[in-house]
Formats: sequence, structure tokens, C-alpha cells
Amino acid sequence: MKFLNRFDYSFDFLGKRKIAMRSSMVFMLIAIASLAIWKLEFGIDFTGGTLVEVGYEQSVELEPIRQTLHTNGFSDAVVQHFGTTKDVLIRLGVHEELNNETLSNQILDLLKQNGTAVEMRRVEFVGPQVGSELVEKGGLAVLLTLIGILIYVSLRFEYRFAVGAVAALVHDTLFVVGAFSLFRIEFDLTVLAAVLAVIGYSLNDTIVVFDRIRDNFLKMRKQTPVEVMNKSINQILGRTVMTSMTTLLVLIVLFTVGGELIHGFSLALIIGVVVGTYSSIYIASASALALGVSKADLMPVQKEGAELDNIP
Repeated sequence: MKFLNRFDYSFDFLGKRKIAMRSSMVFMLIAIASLAIWKLEFGIDFTGGTLVEVGYEQSVELEPIRQTLHTNGFSDAVVQHFGTTKDVLIRLGVHEELNNETLSNQILDLLKQNGTAVEMRRVEFVGPQVGSELVEKGGLAVLLTLIGILIYVSLRFEYRFAVGAVAALVHDTLFVVGAFSLFRIEFDLTVLAAVLAVIGYSLNDTIVVFDRIRDNFLKMRKQTPVEVMNKSINQILGRTVMTSMTTLLVLIVLFTVGGELIHGFSLALIIGVVVGTYSSIYIASASALALGVSKADLMPVQKEGAELDNIP
């Protein structure tokens, strides 16, 4: 990071803010349209269903298991490795005609057809009512998080910065959720957790940018707001690049070797880190600038009669 900070960057980030914001608007409209038309591909955490975990004595391929279940009345079955290639997790939709014991026995019998040694590890059922409650509470969690952030940033900085920060967080959340809707990727509780983590990551990056902008507004009295903001963003560019790259390296490893169970989680975070870094500059800062923030808004308030306190 020190190596990157040695360079005196002078990129005109905010000079391209209109193009960036128009592009973001297009992507957000696409995301909203996708959510309105196709909605989200909810996992059984939200829709309800049965989760069956089985263990094999040797490593197994998932495709034969998937084909066996699909051709025997379980076309909604989602098959994934769980931890190791010997452990398999099977997700099924709601089968009201079968109770848990009957359903698990049918699954086990199908998997043992060729004499394969299979052990039932656990069976869990999530009812549709519980799933709908999770949808409501998950959406409420995101909404309350955004409201809390609006209050926090308003108290720490200034209301124009608060609006910019929340605009960036709404942009990031909508971008991640819209991508999952557009490409029909399963949305489960792990992805919801990733969305909340993206909000935290994006806010942290935005706060760092705003801190530097506030400091420079007080130091650089003769420059315009655009020049001050550009200078501030360039000053923390090394820190931003290093933080984003190291985070992305970990997430890419998780996505490639972490197994199917956390693909959605790691993918949501990868999208969120990239978009969150972008939005700290082109959404949060540009929104505050569009609302007319100036150095006068950030000057400390002079107390009435303060000059008299200094008289001996």
C-alpha cells in the first residue's frame, strides 16, 4: 500500500461522473425490470422444502445422482457437495404428499439402487410459512440497515454526504440483487448475508473517501469542490486498490474451490466489492456534489462570543 501511495495520481474521476451516473441508471433500470418481471430465484430457505444430507464411502460425481433423482419424480432436486466430495447435500421443494421419513427413505432407496453404500446424515424441513417470514425479515433487515446508515452519516458528516452514501448503498444492493434475478441464480440466506456484508464494505469505503474530502475542503480553500474531491479520491487510490484487490483474491479462491454451497455467497461479494468501490466514487461523491456540497457546509460552527473567551 505504501508503494502505491508514493505516486501522485491525478486522474479526473469526477470529470466522467455524468457518463458513469447515466450508465448506472441504465443498469439499475435493467435490475428493477428483471426483479419486476422474473423476480428472484429463491432457494428452499425462502420457499420451503426439505434438505437431505447423505454420506458416501468414496468420492462421487454429482451428475449421476442428479439424473437419478430427476428421472424418479424429483425434478426440483438441487444436488451439491457439502464439505468433501464424499458428502452430498440434496435440496428438494415442498412435497406435501410425503412426510419427512417417507421422503428421506425414498431418496435413500434411489441412491442405493446400484448397491452403493450411502449413509443418511440428516433431514431438515423448512415450511413455506417460515420461508415467507424469512423473505419479509430479510427485506426489513436491509431497509433498517439503510435507515441506520442514513442517520449515522448525517450526524458524522453533512446531510448531502448522507444522501450520497445511501444512494451508493441502494445502488450496490440493487446491482447485486438484480444480477441474481437477471441471470436466474439461486438466492438463499447465504446470499442475503452477502448483501448485508456488501452494504458494510461499501459504507466503509465511502466513509474513507468522505473523511478525506472533508479534510481537504478545510485545507484547500481556493480549489473548486470538483478539484477537492478529485484530489481526495486520488490520494486514497492506493489504499482503495489494495483493499479491493486483496478482498477479491480471497473471494475468487472461495468461489473456485469453496464448493457449490457457497458459490452464491462468494459471487454476491465479488460483485459487491467491485460495484462498491465504483459507487464510492461515482455515486456517493458525485451525488453529494450534485446536491451542491461546498466548503462552507463543512466549516466548523463558530460559537457566538468565542472571541471573548480568548481575552485574558
